[in-house]
Amino acid sequence: CLRVARKEMEIQHFSHHHPLVFIQDHSVAALCLGCEKPVEGWSYGCSQCEFYLHKGCAELELAPQIQHPFHPKHPLNLLPKSPYPSKFQGFAYNCGACQFDLDINCALLQSSIAANFPNSLHPHPLFFIQNHNREVELDCSWCQKPISGPFYHCSDCTYPFNLHKECAELPLEIQHPLNPKHPLTLFPDSLYPWDKNRCHLCCKEFRGFSYNCGACYFGLHINLSESWKEKEMEIQHFKHHHPLVFIQAHSVASKAAPCLGCQKPVEGWSYGCTQCEFYLHKGCAELELAPKIQHPFHPKHPLIFLPNSDRYSRICDLCDYHPCDRKHPLTLLSQPPTHPQICSCYLCRIQWKGFVYSCSLCNFDLTIDDVLFSPPTITVASHEHPWMLVSTKIYFLCDFCGTDGDHFPYFCATCHLIVHKNCISLPLHIMITRHHHTISLSYSFRPNQVEDWMCKICYEKVDISYGHYRCPASRCRYIAHALCATDKAIWDGTIMPKGYDERSEELVDEPWNLNTDVVEQIRIGELMVASEIKHSYHDHNLRLTFSGKTKDDDSECDGCTRPISTPFYSCEQCKSFLHKECAELPKEMPHPFHKHLLTLVNSHGECGYSWCRAYRRLYQGFSYRCYDVDCRFGIDIQCMLLSDTLKHPSHEHSLFVVHNNEGTSCSACFKRLYPWEVAYRCMKRCDFSLDVGCATLPLTAWYKYDRHALTLTFSDDSEPFQLYCDLCEKKRKPNRWFYYCADCDNSLHLNCAIGYLPYMKLGKKLKEYWHKHPFTVVKNIWNCPLCKVCGEVCNGQALECKESECNFTVHWNCLWDLRE
Repeated sequence: CLRVARKEMEIQHFSHHHPLVFIQDHSVAALCLGCEKPVEGWSYGCSQCEFYLHKGCAELELAPQIQHPFHPKHPLNLLPKSPYPSKFQGFAYNCGACQFDLDINCALLQSSIAANFPNSLHPHPLFFIQNHNREVELDCSWCQKPISGPFYHCSDCTYPFNLHKECAELPLEIQHPLNPKHPLTLFPDSLYPWDKNRCHLCCKEFRGFSYNCGACYFGLHINLSESWKEKEMEIQHFKHHHPLVFIQAHSVASKAAPCLGCQKPVEGWSYGCTQCEFYLHKGCAELELAPKIQHPFHPKHPLIFLPNSDRYSRICDLCDYHPCDRKHPLTLLSQPPTHPQICSCYLCRIQWKGFVYSCSLCNFDLTIDDVLFSPPTITVASHEHPWMLVSTKIYFLCDFCGTDGDHFPYFCATCHLIVHKNCISLPLHIMITRHHHTISLSYSFRPNQVEDWMCKICYEKVDISYGHYRCPASRCRYIAHALCATDKAIWDGTIMPKGYDERSEELVDEPWNLNTDVVEQIRIGELMVASEIKHSYHDHNLRLTFSGKTKDDDSECDGCTRPISTPFYSCEQCKSFLHKECAELPKEMPHPFHKHLLTLVNSHGECGYSWCRAYRRLYQGFSYRCYDVDCRFGIDIQCMLLSDTLKHPSHEHSLFVVHNNEGTSCSACFKRLYPWEVAYRCMKRCDFSLDVGCATLPLTAWYKYDRHALTLTFSDDSEPFQLYCDLCEKKRKPNRWFYYCADCDNSLHLNCAIGYLPYMKLGKKLKEYWHKHPFTVVKNIWNCPLCKVCGEVCNGQALECKESECNFTVHWNCLWDLRE
């Protein structure tokens, strides 16, 4: 007789009202209601209620109430599940007063207050977690890599803030070989918040902390700050007899330098020999080329790799002929051979484009791209037949995009289509924020084009005998070039499924997408207008005003922060105003400036303000932000109210949104636009462009010494000696826009009329990490104080530190010079 010691087969658990029975072999698919993971092996359960717990979860010794350092204000009570089920399921420690929850895995972390963590990098105290619970999956907020060991945690931040121990202990300042002139300082975000975080070494955008040099506009993300050593600063490349030194693009000679590997302009980081003016992209220089390959494009002979130094002295491994012999197999040559000028051999007649594998015998050459990245057959879901590579270099027009090619195309024998390799993957159905329907790729070609079609993205003619995207909805004439519609700045890469409902995708008027609840309505003619509303971002009801002024002439809209004007909503209990147009903004909406859906928010970071990504300016009030992964796009309401077309009084023709503005300057302020900036451009060959900042300038402004409104003026025929500003008494540049009152003959600079901070609310506070007190946005009209930095009068908008130990005023442009 075998005796088996029996354990307790039944328990009473705090999380369930029935006893839980021990289950040795759990065969029913179920989740543990303690940790939300599938139940496997031994468990406890109530089959009547379908309630199950892992044996380990059921036997956890959990105190009914704990005092936790992540929430020191109040004790946390153990609950069977969170009272806020949208957060997580399973056991939770909860503070009802603060609506604060901790799941069990986080509550069991061992922590202590981190000492000596620099407050300039994070405003809250951090907890050091010594023993990391593997059930808690975290990413480091600095390097964006998963955390597996000891780490630091902030419980005060709205969004999770966790740091590797190694990241938190990084030095605040380093000396780096790529920027030897100045030390690099660790910053919690990009040093230039109007720009994206971009590492100057790998040229990639990133999130998290960075090392920056403000004097050189140089930045590195922390993953590369220590990994780039001196030994990687110099290489010996087969294509050049001198060592190639790693250089920064801005340190190359002023003339444009092509990469001698791919013949494209050198941008970002590269290797080069300044003595010989020889440059290679970092990627081209580090390309790993096999010494011998067999390629299906030329199956007769292997392709032999020959370094530059001995390409005319090597003997062919296949047939023992000299490389200059016409029977030689394909040989990699880094430049054309030195032959007489009148030489007619094939090697002297081909068009050289960087690295080339060439066979003079067969009149045949291949680029590195052909060798490495062109398979003989490609099959894609968007086309029912396979694409076959044409292994002969020919000139052709791509049937999908309508542009020419001079390389190896792909051919569909069934459909008789010839296309670029990159065009094969064009999707059939896509959705872009420029249009409210799906648009579909059309290549049912028509021989004769009866009418002209205009691309709604670049506003140039569309030849419909080639592939293009058009809207299949009836009565909708939206059409775009294939390459315009799939441009990375326009399309987010999402492919719409076959049979997708192509009816209107308008979200604006959907009830769930509104920020207001109507309390009272009135009839005006045939229209019903909301005379009283409750807005999501205000505690009290707001009433509509159609005419008249506010009691305070400086009243500003809480949404767009511009001076209030009718019609507007106002709160009778507090000084709060919203333009009717701003109050009716939806929660989510697309915008032609960005490829993702944008969400309305009324919050800003620790500093108390945000930067508009469309035009690098500060703003407060409402904004629309993108919450797509790794996307930090956000714009103010002034930009959000713009559309893809603009009729501006400064120009006779309509202007259209353009995303690629490389080499373009604004026709109003003459500032050169960055390639990634959005601007409005005339498509009538006028060479007229407006950046978003100038496009959103108010058409009228007020001046303290003038009874009349100043008008935005676009030209001035005055003599040069008359070009002065009546406020600051400094010269105005000719051909620059200005504000003018014809009645009083007053002329003002743009910034003198509307201020340097036109979208910051008066009385609001902002915080900069290099100053211990917050600054208040003020508007000085009479008895203007002097700026603490430059010593000039702070006339108009400025920033004031009101603490008794400081008590000073400073221009916004001088604020950076206050860094301690």
